[in-house]
Order: sequence, then C-alpha cells, then structure tokens
Amino acid sequence: MNEGIKVILAPEQLGTFFGIPITNTLLMSWVVVALLLVVAVLVGKRLQLTPSRPQVLFEWLVEFVYDYIAEILESRELARKFFPYLCTVFLFIFVSNLIEFTPGIGSIGLFAHDGEFFPLLRSVNTDLNVTLMLAILSFLVIEITGILVIGAAKYAGKFLNFRHGFVGFFVGIFEFLSELSRIVSFSFRLFGNRQKREVLILVVIFFLPVVAPVPVMMFELFVGFVQAAIFALLTLFFIKIAIMDPH
Repeated sequence: MNEGIKVILAPEQLGTFFGIPITNTLLMSWVVVALLLVVAVLVGKRLQLTPSRPQVLFEWLVEFVYDYIAEILESRELARKFFPYLCTVFLFIFVSNLIEFTPGIGSIGLFAHDGEFFPLLRSVNTDLNVTLMLAILSFLVIEITGILVIGAAKYAGKFLNFRHGFVGFFVGIFEFLSELSRIVSFSFRLFGNRQKREVLILVVIFFLPVVAPVPVMMFELFVGFVQAAIFALLTLFFIKIAIMDPH
C-alpha cells in the first residue's frame, strides 16, 4: 500500500566526529565545497596569456560582475574586497541547488536498525542551520562594513537618532529591528523556497512520473540560479545601504 509522499524537514544524523554530529546536509556541503575547489584549481591551471574562446567568455563574465559591483558600491576598491565573498556565496548556493539533481542524491543512503532509510547526501538548503549560518555571515559582513567605512559613531547614529525628537528615535529603533529581521528573511528565503521546490517535485513525480519531472527540474534549475543571484544581490544592496552616510 502506498504510504504517500514523505517530507522530512530536519536533516538526518549519520554519526558523530569527536562529539560533533555529522548530518547528511553537512556532508553535502563538504561535497559542494570540494567540487568548487577542484573546479577553481582546474580553471586556474588552464588560464593562458593568449586566451581561448571559453577563457574570453569567462573573463568577460568576471569583468561584468566586477564592474557591476563597483558601480553599485561606487568604489572599485570596495568592489575588489567584496567581489570574492559575493561570488563565493552565489556559487555555493547555486551549486548546492544544481547538484541535488545528480542521480544518487537523496536515493543512496543507510538503513537504521528500525529499517528507516537515511539518505547519505541531502540538499544543503533544506537544512535551516545552513541557511541561517549563511544569513548570519552576510549580516555580519553588512554591519561590520558599515562600521568600518563610515565609522562606529555615524553608523550607530542610524539607529540612535536623538536629533529629530521622539519620532526620529522610534524611526531609528524600527531601522534597527529591520536590520535584525534580515537574518530571518535571508535564512527562511533559502530554506522555505528549497522545501517548497522539493515538495513540488515529489508531487509531480507522484502524479506524472514519466512526462513532467524533466521540464519541472529544468525550471527548478533556473529558479535555483535566480535564488542564488537574489541572495548575493541583496547582500550587495544592503552593503551599499550600510556604507551610506545617515541623513
């Protein structure tokens, strides 16, 4: 008898390492990082003074992204500092979304003593711990950048505004709460969208197992790209807001 579609929110623990729990999403994140490192090394070794067509396209893409960041931040020096972080966040999220469609991801695993199946690898963004950590990291980058660029006193003045009376003070408090809410917004944007997409694919496979999965998965790849781009762009725009002088 068919038991229906099973959706698990929490990652499965595969074991421990010196008391640290090792989950299938943590293992998947190591796979993504290792894959990015291997690709980076291979691409770096293939770079030539006389570029090939793929290298020209790659250099144009890097230059386009770099120039866009410099235009938003109005500083090539700041662009040089934040380009590696923004691209790394984008690539980590995108590759995490991309690799989950690899055969074996979610279907190869272990069986517990009670017969329950634990997948060995599971999509990184289905773990709230991962998305929350990415959100906290971007939050810290944004706040620390604002403090370092315009100074601690000016930056604090955005939230502790006594120059415009009680109205200005309460507006500053709301601004501070808005800053904190970015952690929730960042983390649940990744987590919620990933869970929604997993459920959608499971439902489609359940009802239309032959025809529908391929176009749905192609669309999900595009959504995964957009999701990674939005996370990186929001981080960039919030950095821009953080380095602006308070009015």
